[in-house]
Amino acid sequence: MNITLRQLRAFVALTQTGSFTDAAARLHVTQSALSGLIKELEQTLGVQVVNRSTRKVELAEVGREFYPLAARLLQDLDGALVTIADMKALKRGLVRIAAPQLMSASVLPEVIAGFKREYPDIEIRLLDCMVENVLPKVHSGEVDFAVGPERESSADIEAKTLFEIPFVVVFRADHPLNKKKRVTWDDALRYPVVALKGEFTHRLRVDLHESLHDEALNPANEVGFMTTAFAMVSAGLGVTTCLPYASNLIRLHQLQSRPLLEPEVRRKFLIFTRRDRPLSPAAQRFSEYLMDYVTAQPWCSKR
Repeated sequence: MNITLRQLRAFVALTQTGSFTDAAARLHVTQSALSGLIKELEQTLGVQVVNRSTRKVELAEVGREFYPLAARLLQDLDGALVTIADMKALKRGLVRIAAPQLMSASVLPEVIAGFKREYPDIEIRLLDCMVENVLPKVHSGEVDFAVGPERESSADIEAKTLFEIPFVVVFRADHPLNKKKRVTWDDALRYPVVALKGEFTHRLRVDLHESLHDEALNPANEVGFMTTAFAMVSAGLGVTTCLPYASNLIRLHQLQSRPLLEPEVRRKFLIFTRRDRPLSPAAQRFSEYLMDYVTAQPWCSKR
């Protein structure tokens, strides 16, 4: 049984207006075309839905039973179409993002605030998490996409470069490093280093192993979050290394920073999505907005 939307709309319009003439005008069709749609509907159903024995349109018994179902179906469909149109026009939508704690505390709040000013009806949900939990949240479908440092991922994950930036050293304004215009890793590692636990420091140690001869990366303290490291540096407990996208937090803690040279160690951050789940219009626009935002920042460079 193949009932068309045009047939349903013709039947509902005829029932609501009680007139072939008025229903045809509502649907912007000729009266004969409307009559043909009703006949097609009756042929498809195999029963008569409209009594034509009087001048006034009256529903047959089957038509009276069928009308509320047809009207509800069209109402639900029209509502769904409005929702889709609103989503395409970015008048509604939900975007779920996962990002490491430092990026969630520095870059993303400003991006979300700017995006909300432009698209106030889009809801943004940010999940801040440990770096190792970023990709699993994409895999599970808990988020639409995630932002994080370059990592090995499976074939079902697509990765797009967001930015690539070098490390900086962070220290107090009264620290001896503040007198240097140029800071090398050897310079920085002469002081106690507050570093992040786990893979962050492990990868950095591997990157530095072949280049550093006099000094090695042996942290005096290892903490779980970079904000803790900033607080410890602010208290005079050493220096730390991080990526310059956290510049607003560095300033918030009244700290100074310099690019680290010899060698220049860089980290790439990417946007991760699932290949089998295209982004919604809202999520796609937010990812574009994020890309435009970071590209405009003085700390950002792409290779």
